[in-house]
Amino acid sequence: MLWCDAVGDPNYNRPVRAPFSRSHETLQRSDELYDVCIVLDWNLRSRKRRCGSAIFFHIARPGYTPTEGCVAISPRDMRRLLPHLGPRTTLQVL
Repeated sequence: MLWCDAVGDPNYNRPVRAPFSRSHETLQRSDELYDVCIVLDWNLRSRKRRCGSAIFFHIARPGYTPTEGCVAISPRDMRRLLPHLGPRTTLQVL
């Protein structure tokens, strides 16, 4: 699975399937960062161009190096949090 981040594409800020020739982020990775990947409700409904796309809540890189706009936590914290999340759970990023 891929996530379209091509501003001019009608699939902007939406999941797409490979092959996809426009700009995109690959969600299937060789590292563990997207083993758990929750799509945050940012710019999903109106999808305003250049207002951000592919904003996810996922596992952090070793050393907590910066993401490209996502929110990331340790694998341990993710395992502790997941049992408390459901389809109607609201995550608030402060």
